[in-house]
Amino acid sequence: MNSSLFPFALLCFTSFFTLTNPLGTMPVFLTMTHGMSDKERQSIARRATIVSFITLMVFVFAGQFLFKFFGISTNGFRIAGGVIIFKIGFDMLQARYTAMKLKDEEIKTYADDISITPLGIPMLCGPGAIANAIVLMQDAQSYEMKGVLIGVIALIYVITFFILRASTRLVRLIGETGNNVMMRLMGLILMVIAVECFVSGVKPILVDIVKQGVTLPGVL
Repeated sequence: MNSSLFPFALLCFTSFFTLTNPLGTMPVFLTMTHGMSDKERQSIARRATIVSFITLMVFVFAGQFLFKFFGISTNGFRIAGGVIIFKIGFDMLQARYTAMKLKDEEIKTYADDISITPLGIPMLCGPGAIANAIVLMQDAQSYEMKGVLIGVIALIYVITFFILRASTRLVRLIGETGNNVMMRLMGLILMVIAVECFVSGVKPILVDIVKQGVTLPGVL
């Protein structure tokens, strides 16, 4: 059991860390919190990570219900999730990140809200992370794997909080070039994960099509 848990935990960690992308969020976080004290930045980072974690947990546990309610197949969601995650990874591979263009007066006006939107949702908990959470919850066949998934998500947001809290020092330390290199590396990893997710959704559908094609002549 332990031998199967470690690869799953590693997959959860790498996929969620790249999708959450706390290192890429640092420059945007510093822009949105420009002029604020370290204490205010820490408070915003704490609220943003808590909101993101709670939101992701809702989708983790409500994913099955949403599938049944909307009549969504797991394979179809894997395909859509793979496309979304691949697009995010491709943008990261090009060292592009969706920056929030806010004026100084807008930053001051919405300072109390940025911890929820846009910092928490959709930056730290976007469609890619949500899709990944639902798909991995589907793959978690045992309670141990489900516990690993929840624990890894919690760990990711704890790490994200500390990264955002130390964002001023980290940006100066790694510099723009270092940040771009790390973003490209994480983007490449994310694209590989996306392809695996896409293939795992397409394969069962193709198998069903082939089976139907084989049995159809016999019926006729």
